[in-house]
Order: sequence, then C-alpha cells, then structure tokens
Amino acid sequence: MRPAVILLSGGLDSATVLAIARDQGYACHTLSLDYGQRHRSELDAAAVLSRSLGAASHSVVKLDLTLFGGSALTDSTIAVPMSQGSVGAGTGIPVTYVPARNTIMLSLALAKAETLGCNDIFFGANAVDYSGYPDCRPEYVAAYQDMANRATKAAIEGAHLSIRTPIIMLSKADIIRRGAALGVDFARTVSCYQADAAGQACGACDSCRIRRDGFETAGIPDPTRYRH
Repeated sequence: MRPAVILLSGGLDSATVLAIARDQGYACHTLSLDYGQRHRSELDAAAVLSRSLGAASHSVVKLDLTLFGGSALTDSTIAVPMSQGSVGAGTGIPVTYVPARNTIMLSLALAKAETLGCNDIFFGANAVDYSGYPDCRPEYVAAYQDMANRATKAAIEGAHLSIRTPIIMLSKADIIRRGAALGVDFARTVSCYQADAAGQACGACDSCRIRRDGFETAGIPDPTRYRH
C-alpha cells in the first residue's frame, strides 16, 4: 500500500477525504493541527475517526495561532457568524478564515510526507460551500503543489508530490453522499464552529447550517448531536 498523508480536522469533509484515500488503497497517515481553535472536540473527533477509518498513524501538531488572531476561530473578540445567508455570499473574506492556516497545514503535511517517503497529500479543500476562502481554491492548490515540487529534497531527487483534493468541486450534499457510501460515521464528526466539550453542535452557526442543509439535500438523516 502506498503511504499518503491525510489532513484531518475532525469534520465532515476531511473524514470523507480520509475514506476516499483509504478506498483508493493508500496507507493513510492522518495529521491534525491544534492551532488554538475555539474547542478541542474536533481534535478528539479526528483521533476517533483516524482509528475507525483504519489510518496507519495519527499525529497532532500544536501551533498556537491565537498569538496572531485575526479570525473568529482564533480570536475571542470576533463573533462567530450565525446563520444569516451563505458563507462567503457577500463581499470580502468570511471572518472564519484563519490567516495562512491551510498553508501552514500543508507545509506540515509536506514535512511529514518527506519523512515517510510518500508522494501524496490529501487535503479536504472545498471551493463550493466555502468559496470565500482564498486558500480553498483550485489555483491555490496548484500553486502550492508547484512550490512543493521545487522546494523539497524528495522533488530534487526525482519524486513528484501531488496535493489531492477529491472533494474540491463537490457540493456538501455530494460530499455527504460520497462519505456515506464509503462508510463514514458522520455522527463522529464535528463541524460546528463552537461545539461544546462533548462535541455537541450549536445548530446556529454558518457551519452548522451548511452541514444541516447538506444532509437535507442529500436525503440522508442528519446524525449531528445538537445541544438543543
């Protein structure tokens, strides 16, 4: 089995990406980032998902991005957006964008990939539901892959690194259908921006709304555990 690094947040999207990589025959080494997000329940979910979906290993890197803030997910003075229309539907970048987070996570995944001698990184970027995020666009992924193939010892020695984004152009409903077909237990995933310590969702933030709408459109019962 070829090894691959899977960026795993503990949410619905990355869990589906892990299941896709496993289905494609990869030995999956999952990597999560503890960056000072509002709650740890998504990190707990990532560990559970890694085990339940048969990952070969699971690592958590701690890097405190609250030192910089600038996002509703890392700065307690910025309110989490509630359900009032589509994320990114207005002008500008959503306040839930974490500055440079995806670039940092991909760089950590790249370092892990080099140490494992693997050429594939799976990344759950989605440019449909989160189109306001600059680091979820196909052109960003292509640029990062080009950089990685210029900047690493493995690439200089002839290896080619691929950043694989199998859900980047899927709707939330299609992601849910794909994950369900591959056996993802979505009840174990945490997508809420402000979940409690037990992983129960608030049901009111934009992420909860997009997730709930996705299950409804997919025609699959929503297994999310809500506080209310």
